[in-house]
Amino acid sequence: MSTMAAEGEEERVSPSSHTGPETGPRRLPRTLLPAAAATLLAAAGALVAVGCFLGLYIRPTSDDWCAAWKTRDLGVLGITADFYTTQNGRIANAFLSGLLYRGGPAGTKILPTLIAVLLTAALVLLGRRLLRALGHTPPLLLLTACALVLQALLYFAGTRSYQVLLWAPATISHTLPSVIGLWALLLALATVSHPRRAVRTAGLAGALLIGFALGTLSEPFALVTGLAAALTAVLCLPRLRLATTWRPFTWCLLWCTGLVCGLAVLYTSPGARWRRAQQPEKEPLLSTAELRATYEDWLHMWDTVTGQWAYLAAPAAGLLLGLAATLRTPRPSPSPPLPASASAPRWTRAALLLLPLPVVVLGSFAVAAGLRSGYGPTGWTYARTWTSYLLPMELALCGYGALLGAWAGPRLAARRPAGPGTLAACATAAFCLTLASTASLVPGLQQLTTTTVARSIAWDAQNARIRAEAAQGATSVGYRPLPIGSLAEPFFTADYNRDWVAACMSRWYGVDRIHRR
Repeated sequence: MSTMAAEGEEERVSPSSHTGPETGPRRLPRTLLPAAAATLLAAAGALVAVGCFLGLYIRPTSDDWCAAWKTRDLGVLGITADFYTTQNGRIANAFLSGLLYRGGPAGTKILPTLIAVLLTAALVLLGRRLLRALGHTPPLLLLTACALVLQALLYFAGTRSYQVLLWAPATISHTLPSVIGLWALLLALATVSHPRRAVRTAGLAGALLIGFALGTLSEPFALVTGLAAALTAVLCLPRLRLATTWRPFTWCLLWCTGLVCGLAVLYTSPGARWRRAQQPEKEPLLSTAELRATYEDWLHMWDTVTGQWAYLAAPAAGLLLGLAATLRTPRPSPSPPLPASASAPRWTRAALLLLPLPVVVLGSFAVAAGLRSGYGPTGWTYARTWTSYLLPMELALCGYGALLGAWAGPRLAARRPAGPGTLAACATAAFCLTLASTASLVPGLQQLTTTTVARSIAWDAQNARIRAEAAQGATSVGYRPLPIGSLAEPFFTADYNRDWVAACMSRWYGVDRIHRR
């Protein structure tokens, strides 16, 4: 407030300040940047809001049928035990599914909104910490806009938008873990250097417990976050002078320990052993042929990702955020206190800056290997699992853009006379690229909206008929498949005895079998 008052007093005392040397950089955030932030907030917020609104039109399909009847008949603990003994060993996954389906369809309808709200808050808080660490004042409006832009890319830039945001089994397995991971990172930042020992101890215990839960929730995310934590732990060794104590290293070590324990419980579970027994014999994962095939799958994945130019919105939004943060910082500003990492060797700081690159590259390869091991040669097409490395990729691109903007902003503003004009041009270009990239997601979202709403109307009519027939004592009811999001519907296979979707649907309606209508 005192800074704002000082700026206002300066304008009243010096009417000619509009042409003075400080006007360019001071006038820019009052005109271009707030308007750009508001526009991006409205555009990206509208896309995310539509995705959340579509939650009202979610109807069961594929794994929904199994999770719904098991939760109803077995309870939350019953479905958790079933996953451990007969399905895949993902006990945290099953527990969350039980909580979600316990309330009937209402849980699946509010899950997209819950994820969007939690992810927005986490991204804004992380962005504030980054900018404050750089010594800048975070622009809240633009921070929120960037968080929504990243979410719009995460939900709608891929090839499986319905599965990433609207299909509960996939969001629990592959979208929700990223949200939990970001909040765990915030927990680490808040507790690892806290002056109170009890708070630090609680943070370390949280790292172990959350890591264990994620290890039994999502194997792909566990691999990516484990890689990130392991590399961070190495850089946080006090000998490298990036951290002054062993606390960050200990936090990362406990996080990895929790992940390993969770994955061990999952891998050794009866359900996981049964699932592996159903797969045909294959060459070892580390054999030359399998590694080459995995590499080809990895290239296919990245060919799909790099073919979507909408991801350019992430670095462009970061650049705009960095420029806005530097221009919003009052001048003259006191020099911010140097962080502990300032005394670290240059190569250590460079390694920290480049840390996201091996996390994304090696993490995506680990995801490709896991998909090939679990689903065979077509496993790489299960794009809902790509979220585990796509969000880190988006965060890295946005972060690099913000660092570039924070570095270039003051340098451009200091140049006279063309500096302010160049700065305005850079900010305008970043804004236009972000807006255009975000707008490119609209046609896909329109198609998703049409498909989801139309299916919900047809599903409701069919559901009412089936329930009426079942109430009259019918043992076999007719069902017309209503496919959506590349997910399995009843009669996806010609052999009815192998049609697990039809079996779960029959259990849900309390009939012996269903037939094609």
